[in-house]
Amino acid sequence: MQESSLEQGLRRWVRKCGGRVYKFVCPGYSGVADRICVFPGGRIIFVEAKRPGLKDGRSIRQKKFAKDMTELGCIVWRINDLQDFKERLAREGVKPIEV
Repeated sequence: MQESSLEQGLRRWVRKCGGRVYKFVCPGYSGVADRICVFPGGRIIFVEAKRPGLKDGRSIRQKKFAKDMTELGCIVWRINDLQDFKERLAREGVKPIEV
């Protein structure tokens, strides 16, 4: 699975859960997470998507961003598997909205 396919699946799943996904670009600061996932109730999760099979794959700047945000109380995930993402969301109480 390509990283782009993973991000596409992530976007679809977040929408099924009633959330929104934004591409995070921060001029002048490298290392920010790929996506910001915003869910009902104000829950925000920063997501760094990586191609499956990589041991970690994050740059030093990406690791620093994750550490800084975590220390501020934010949730930051490195995701390389869509099923893992769905399971993490379920543990956070985020589930698909029944239509």
